Amino acid sequence: MSDELPPCGIYLTTAEIGGVPSGRLVYFHNHGDPGAGIYLPSRWKGNRARFEGEGHLLPTPEHARHLEPLPREGLYRVEQAFHCCDKHCQLFETNTLVQLGYDGSGQALIFLPQWIDGQLAIPERGTRVDRDRIEMMARLNVPVADTPVHDGKPDDVVLH
Repeated sequence: MSDELPPCGIYLTTAEIGGVPSGRLVYFHNHGDPGAGIYLPSRWKGNRARFEGEGHLLPTPEHARHLEPLPREGLYRVEQAFHCCDKHCQLFETNTLVQLGYDGSGQALIFLPQWIDGQLAIPERGTRVDRDRIEMMARLNVPVADTPVHDGKPDDVVLH
């Protein structure tokens, strides 16, 4: 692998990297100081992961091959109806507004917004969905303001 690193974003570790085990949701920052690193979730707010202020350095650029990119968290529109899994526990209808999030193991979760008393409300509990179902959704462009990715001091906040 070349020294070229993948873009900043959320990933799933597919092998141990710098003490972080395989199968973990991480935020990869490719241009940190002192170098590229991965950050573990420290909490969730609005069904979106917030990551540690201090991460784990990538031991070598080659370790980036153990990062599987995940679709971005956020609001999506269901383009093609699908069930959450092969058991058909829940159907997501075409043109439904949904929020995509993840748990600490990188398992995709879909949250169904509802109109409640004239306001759009997104529940705190979602439905696990097989990751291949995400391709049946289209990400919506929604402006984001005052939403840090990291839980560090204000000077440590990284916005991407």
